[in-house]
Amino acid sequence: MNQFKIDETRCIQCGECATDCPAGVIAMQDYPVMTDEEGCIRCQHCLAVCPTAAVSILDRDPDMSIFLKGNLPGPLQMAALIKGRRSVRRYQEANVPADLLDELLETAWHAPTGVNNQGVLFTVVRDRTVLASLRQEVHARVEKLAAAGGLPEGMVGRYLSLVLSAWKESENDVLFRGAPHLLITSSPASAPCPVQDAHIALATFDLLAQSRGLGTLWDGIFMMALGLFPDLTRRLGIPEDHLVGYAMVFGLPAVQYHRTVQRGPARLNVVK
Repeated sequence: MNQFKIDETRCIQCGECATDCPAGVIAMQDYPVMTDEEGCIRCQHCLAVCPTAAVSILDRDPDMSIFLKGNLPGPLQMAALIKGRRSVRRYQEANVPADLLDELLETAWHAPTGVNNQGVLFTVVRDRTVLASLRQEVHARVEKLAAAGGLPEGMVGRYLSLVLSAWKESENDVLFRGAPHLLITSSPASAPCPVQDAHIALATFDLLAQSRGLGTLWDGIFMMALGLFPDLTRRLGIPEDHLVGYAMVFGLPAVQYHRTVQRGPARLNVVK
């Protein structure tokens, strides 16, 4: 049951909730009514589009939502965030405060998903000691594989050899770059857009974390290790029926950037 309710003392009968419903399951009578509860995709568009906060659905109180007017970043702030984000490879030896981490994960989980599937799973390492243990495990696995001559040819083998030599020679952590936290996104393989959903969620977390002063890094080298040791996904608690999107390390940065970079011009293919 989606618990679609109308506060008739607030409703101005504008019909916006019915017009904007992606599934077309709201109709206007004297007041809006739900015509097909099974067809509702639980997107809450009706709650969001109502100008007078008269719509409640899924037992959500519209007055508890953030009012958008006056609370959205301007174009300059968004451009600065997008152009100014960096791949951070230097981190403080401290955990991100737990309440901030909870806030980031809860907010990032609002990222869009195909057919509003909402199936993305955030697998997170919340404590730096846990990631240190995982680092030791992955290094040991790579070393054992290398000793047996099992590292693959090409880029993957070269990068994992670099991981191993940097750690053995100077304890330089190329694998996780000394970050205290790891985030992996995954989705059920049965979801309409599992890999795309996972990527979008992680990209959303990326920008959100950087807006709060954290550093992030899309960890392609750890993804290479996951490809060689697929049992690690089960070891990390990722369900067997999930497809992994990508992995990201993050934490309090030990470096500060002062300006955006200057790239471009953008590569465009204009359809005519």
